[in-house]
Amino acid sequence: MSTTQHASDTGPRPKTAFGFRDFRFFWAARFLGSFSSLMTVVGIGWLVYEIARRSHSIKEASLYLGLVGLVQFVALAGCTLFAGYIADKVDRRWVARGALTVEIIAVGWLFGHTLAGIESLWPIFVSAALLGVGRAFMGPALQALAPNLVPRDILPSAIAWNSIAWQTAAVGGPAACGYLMALGPEWVFGVSLAMLCLALGSMFFIRPVARNIAPKARPWKSIIEGLRYIRTNPILLGAISLDLFAVLLSTAIAMLPVYARDVLMVGPEGLGNLRAAPAVGAALVALILTRGWLRRNVGLWMFACVGLFGLCIIVFGLSESFPLSLAALAVMGAADMVSVYVRQSLLQLYTPDDMRGRVASVSTLFISASNELGEFYGGLMARLMGAVPAVVVGGIATVLVTGLWAWAFPSLRKADKLVPPQG
Repeated sequence: MSTTQHASDTGPRPKTAFGFRDFRFFWAARFLGSFSSLMTVVGIGWLVYEIARRSHSIKEASLYLGLVGLVQFVALAGCTLFAGYIADKVDRRWVARGALTVEIIAVGWLFGHTLAGIESLWPIFVSAALLGVGRAFMGPALQALAPNLVPRDILPSAIAWNSIAWQTAAVGGPAACGYLMALGPEWVFGVSLAMLCLALGSMFFIRPVARNIAPKARPWKSIIEGLRYIRTNPILLGAISLDLFAVLLSTAIAMLPVYARDVLMVGPEGLGNLRAAPAVGAALVALILTRGWLRRNVGLWMFACVGLFGLCIIVFGLSESFPLSLAALAVMGAADMVSVYVRQSLLQLYTPDDMRGRVASVSTLFISASNELGEFYGGLMARLMGAVPAVVVGGIATVLVTGLWAWAFPSLRKADKLVPPQG
C-alpha cells in the first residue's frame, strides 16, 4: 500500500461522491476534457468531409471519414496496453496530466492551421494521430484513478456521475461545435484548446491518493496478466466484447457528416444537433441511474438495451426526417447508457485495484476498436454500398450480435446485482 495521503476529505465521511474534494476536481477535469474532445471530434469530421467533397463523390468522401478513425485507432492501439501498465506503476494523476498535454498540442496544432486557412487533409490526420496517443493514456489513467477517490460502496453512484459528466459534455460539445463551425473552424479548435487547458489545471488540484501498487514485473508480463485476467473472467470478457462488436458493426455515428450534408441536408448546425442527440437520451438515463434505479437483473437489462440500440440504428438509417432521426439517436443513446453503466460498474467491481490500469487499458483498446476502427469500417462500407445501406446493415448486425452474446455468455446474462464479488 502506498504511503501517500488519501484523497478524501477529513472529518465525517461524505455520503455522496461530490462530497469528496478531489472527486470534484476529477469530475471537472473529465467534463472539460470530454467537452473539448467531442467538439474536436465533430469538428474534424465535418472539416474532413467538407474538404474531401470539394473534389470527391459522396462515397469517396465517406472513405476519408473512415480513414480518420483508422489513424486514431492505429495511434491509440499502439499505446493503449503500455498505457495501462504505466497507469498501474506511475502516479495516475501525472499520467492524466501528460495525456492532456498531448491533446493540447494536437488541438493547438489544428488551431494554428485553421487560423492560416486549411485546404488540405494532412494536418488533420496528424492532429487525429496525436489525439489517439493522448486518449490511449487518458482512458486507463482516469478509469483507474476514479475508484481511488471515493469509497467502494458508493462507486456505482460515482460511475453514474462520471457518465453525467461525459453525457453532458456530449450534448454541449457537438452542439457548440456546430454553431461555432458556422463562424469558422478556428473558433471550434480555439475554444477546445482553452477547455483542455482548464482541464489540465483541474488535474493539478487533485491530491495524492492511497492505492495498491502492482508488484514489479516486466511491462509485457504485466500486460499479459491483464489480458489473462479478462479472458478468464467470463462476465468481464462478455461485457467488454459485446460492446466491441455491437458498436464496431454500427456505423451511424461515423456517417453523421454524410447524413447532415447530403441526406438530411441540415448543415454543420444540424450535424451538431445530430451528434448531441444520443447524449441527450443518455444524460437523462444517467440521472435516473444515480438514484439507484437499476437494482436487479442487470445482465438482462444490458442485453435488452444493446438490442434496442441496434433497432434505433436501423430506424435512423432509413429516416429521411430530421425530427425522427433526432428521436432515434436520442433513444439509441439512452439504451447505450444502460449498457455503459452496467459494463463500467462490473469492470470496476470485479477488478483488483493493482490491476485496474491494465484491465482499463484493455477496455479502452476494445472501445477504441469499436469507435475508431468502427469509423473506418463504416467509411469502407459506405464506399462499397452507400451510407444509408451501410448504416441499416450495421444496425441489423448489432441486433444479431446481441442475441449471439446472450447465448454465449450465460453468466453475464444472469448477472443480477451490481455488488462486489465475494472473496
